[in-house]
Amino acid sequence: MAATIAQTFTVSARTAQREQVSTRATARMACLKAPSKVALSAKMASSMSGAKVAKQHMSVTRATSKFQVFAGRFETERSYIMIKPDGVQRGLMGDVISRFETKGFHCKGLKLFQCPRELAEEHYKDLSEKPFFKDLVDYIISGPVVCMVWEGPGVVKAGRKLIGATNPLEAEPGTIRGDLAIEVGRNVVHGSDSVENGEREIGLWFKEAELVDWDLHMMPWLRE
Repeated sequence: MAATIAQTFTVSARTAQREQVSTRATARMACLKAPSKVALSAKMASSMSGAKVAKQHMSVTRATSKFQVFAGRFETERSYIMIKPDGVQRGLMGDVISRFETKGFHCKGLKLFQCPRELAEEHYKDLSEKPFFKDLVDYIISGPVVCMVWEGPGVVKAGRKLIGATNPLEAEPGTIRGDLAIEVGRNVVHGSDSVENGEREIGLWFKEAELVDWDLHMMPWLRE
């Protein structure tokens, strides 16, 4: 009887040992397999993360592209605006300046100036073959003028609209010439007719040191 019990105990012990060995082997195999699963999970996560980053990059690129296109529509320009001798003599300087300020343009240069003949002839050289050229030059040098540089998006075209048609009788009400002048020969103000001419005229009438680079604090309220 005792021998039978001892034999049964021995078999149970051996079975337990086998189960322990089997459990250890299973655990060892799981450990060996785990790194590959971890690596696979990491690879999948990296791939998903990369795709997400790529998608975000594409979104940022598209947004930047849209912003650049939008910003291009509002490229800053400069225009040369001059109050002629009749405008100065009639005390219209403040009115003309106010219209550009109220519109939201940025004044970068301003001076009262007595124009010499050589400068007037150079300024109007494209009209030198016209029969009225000498009278035009004589008129411009007959008294002081107010020279100005205005900066802003689309300032050349907008400035021409503010000034109005060359012939005051054809200028729209609300424009400078439409409101303040009646004759072509006394039409108060000059404005550049293109961006290129604006830069040329600024170079004629102003030295670089006379232009002031300053911040207009109301700009955030004018442009997005």
